[in-house]
Amino acid sequence: MSRYHKLALAACVALVGLKVPAFAEDALVAKVGNLEIRQSELDIALANLDPQLSQLPDEQKKVAALSSAIDVKLLAGNATAEGLKDDPAYQQRMQFIAERELHNLYFKKHVVDAVTDDEVKARYEKEIAALPKQEEVRARHILVKTEDEAKAVIAELDKGKDFVELAKEKSTDPNKSEGGDLGYFTKGRMVPEFEQAAFAMEKGTYSKTPVKTQFGFHVIKVEDKRDAPPPAYDDVSQQVRQLVMRDKYLELIAKAKAEQKVEIVDEALRKGYEDVNKQPQ
Repeated sequence: MSRYHKLALAACVALVGLKVPAFAEDALVAKVGNLEIRQSELDIALANLDPQLSQLPDEQKKVAALSSAIDVKLLAGNATAEGLKDDPAYQQRMQFIAERELHNLYFKKHVVDAVTDDEVKARYEKEIAALPKQEEVRARHILVKTEDEAKAVIAELDKGKDFVELAKEKSTDPNKSEGGDLGYFTKGRMVPEFEQAAFAMEKGTYSKTPVKTQFGFHVIKVEDKRDAPPPAYDDVSQQVRQLVMRDKYLELIAKAKAEQKVEIVDEALRKGYEDVNKQPQ
């Protein structure tokens, strides 16, 4: 994935959380001199509160938002009286803010709201089909302190003693009450010595020699081997939706660039922009 694609995905993640309040009855909330604060404005202030205030109870957040809106009205009124609306820096900033908000609204309309559940499901199936097969093992173990103890456990297993019962009786691992069951695991989840032994064994067999790790000596039984199942759709649907949104966003940008020439005069910035936007080979 190119750096630009990664940046686009990050932008999608940020914009998914774009808070656009739904305005119902736009009631009058407060007045600051001749200026009014309506419910719609309070909703915007509430949606854009400092993240540090997000943990406050709802009523306290509303008060904080109102306080912020009143402060803005007070100083904005003073700024207007001083003619700061005519300041070039203010006008440039307002133009940028206006264009950014139009970008966000366009993004919401043509990306966020345009993504369908069928598209997300289809992308999930595509990603799952592309995943490489990964073997996983379900194993039990009996952990003891010494090699001699482990050999004694193996001798009892050779005589037909039940592995689960031996684990409950002999193991020092906290999971002894579950018969030493470790569940399913893929490579990279266990310490190397344990993993190497477990993946080399056949289903239904137990280790004929003790397996030494930093935790002690193990006797391992492999209960099952299988290809690891893919993540469930419900568990990853939001991440997949973000991938779909990223692709839609990139399509919109590519189309816009094809329709309008982008020219960067500054040589250093031009090179950096081109590097970031390089397509993957």
